[in-house]
Amino acid sequence: MSRAGQPAEPSDLIDIDELINAYYDIAPDPAVPSQRVAFGTSGHRGSSLSASFNEAHILATTQAIADYRQRQGIAGPLFLGRDTHGLSLPAERSAIEVLVANGVDVRVDSRDAWVPTPALSHAILTWNKGRDADDPDRADGIVVTPSHNPPRDGGFKYNPPHGGPADTDATGWIADRANAIIEGGLEEVRRTPFADIDADALGSYDFRDVYVRDLADIIDLDAIRRAGVRIGADPLGGASVDYWALIAEVHDLDLTVVNPDVDPTWRFMTLDWDEKIRMDPSSPSAMASLVAKRHDYDILTGNDADADRHGIVTPDAGLMNPNHYLAVAIDYLYGHRPDWPKDAAIGKTLVSSMIIDRVAASLGRDLLEVPVGFKWFVPGLLDGSVAFGGEESAGASFLRFDGTVWTTDKDGILLCLLAAEILAVTGKTPSQRYAELEAEFGASAYQRVDAPATPEQKATLSKLSGDAVSATTLAGEPITAKLSHAPGNGAAIGGLKVQTESAWFAARPSGTEDVYKLYAESLRGPEHLAEVQAEARAVVSAALGG
Repeated sequence: MSRAGQPAEPSDLIDIDELINAYYDIAPDPAVPSQRVAFGTSGHRGSSLSASFNEAHILATTQAIADYRQRQGIAGPLFLGRDTHGLSLPAERSAIEVLVANGVDVRVDSRDAWVPTPALSHAILTWNKGRDADDPDRADGIVVTPSHNPPRDGGFKYNPPHGGPADTDATGWIADRANAIIEGGLEEVRRTPFADIDADALGSYDFRDVYVRDLADIIDLDAIRRAGVRIGADPLGGASVDYWALIAEVHDLDLTVVNPDVDPTWRFMTLDWDEKIRMDPSSPSAMASLVAKRHDYDILTGNDADADRHGIVTPDAGLMNPNHYLAVAIDYLYGHRPDWPKDAAIGKTLVSSMIIDRVAASLGRDLLEVPVGFKWFVPGLLDGSVAFGGEESAGASFLRFDGTVWTTDKDGILLCLLAAEILAVTGKTPSQRYAELEAEFGASAYQRVDAPATPEQKATLSKLSGDAVSATTLAGEPITAKLSHAPGNGAAIGGLKVQTESAWFAARPSGTEDVYKLYAESLRGPEHLAEVQAEARAVVSAALGG
């Protein structure tokens, strides 16, 4: 019997001392692919216990970032923050040792506390406002987080001066440089022992206060307060815990931090679908304890460890599917932000719901459909040509009331507060509004599943052309598009998407396992979705030569 959704037991918990000792004691072997520095869509991730996130990785990667800054002419401050994972504090200290030795103006949290990813992005953009793209005093940042990953993992992400996730040109260079440094025995690392760093060698920044007070420029907090919306916010043991407390205080909201506990073992979590502890606010299993409280509040929210993801729980529907909430958020925002640019597009990843396409059409707005990865929304959010960018994995951000940029990274806190604003202004919960959208546009059946694939098949899939698909119909409907590049920006999607009038599927290789990810959706119900999935597997198999 599965234990998914059940409380964690002592046997599920990691040994924090063992985890941290391994960070310092285990040296990675750069000849082993899994032990090299590798940046995915959200930085380098791994565990000290598997020699994939150790002191050598962080020293080398930080030195590579210092070298990259010099190459790019970036001489302004570097904002540095961490989340609540057990490996985050040791990694932050390793980074400080290298940054200080390289003469970088490091700005750490003034309270020596946790920093959510959106607060770090907000800090970078606040500093860089009005600065030219080649201004040497522009800032960048590092956030030490593996996001929603299990407690044994660590993560290290670089955000350049645009404030969002670094693109592949930057991360590729940094990873190559870091691996070369490790291969060279770390001899090129400049380092000042943490104990020898004077207090005045580090700059400080109150990430929390600046971010929280600025929320009045993007969320209708007055409406939430007047309506008396009762909000329960669960940080899921993550970096947003003190932010929610200050939001309640500064903006005088009826807001309760449901669980203020921070524990790097996350012993208070319910187990995810695979019986692992994972702080995923979009997972019904991980959010089970919060869903059980849904009748105690008007809106319940959850965030992952670095607060770049959101989970929305309503009394009438429980935990909302992320795709459903994105559709509601878009529908509401583009009708309640009169000062947004009239031609600003709606940004979505190509594996997000077709309901968003229907909403965009009803609003008369252009749809920018991009590959997976929030980095694709950065240019549009910066110049205002995209007012909202969202991913199916429960990550999104949008513009301020005046149409200027807020963050260029995902902001889970923001999307949670928006749910309260929607209720306050419309009198309907986001799930009630979504039911109306489905009645208008069709009921969405959506699922992502993994299927086996060899490394060779994964490589083939990542380079497929739409011409490799010989089928002309999918689940009884004519195929209207066969895509290997995103229609919004022409970027390669690293896989394949096939769509019809009322359904689609997309297949992408996993970056870490011998599987490919199969996304599919139908607006004609679960049975039609099952047909789409069955035929999708056959289409992919044929394209892979199976």
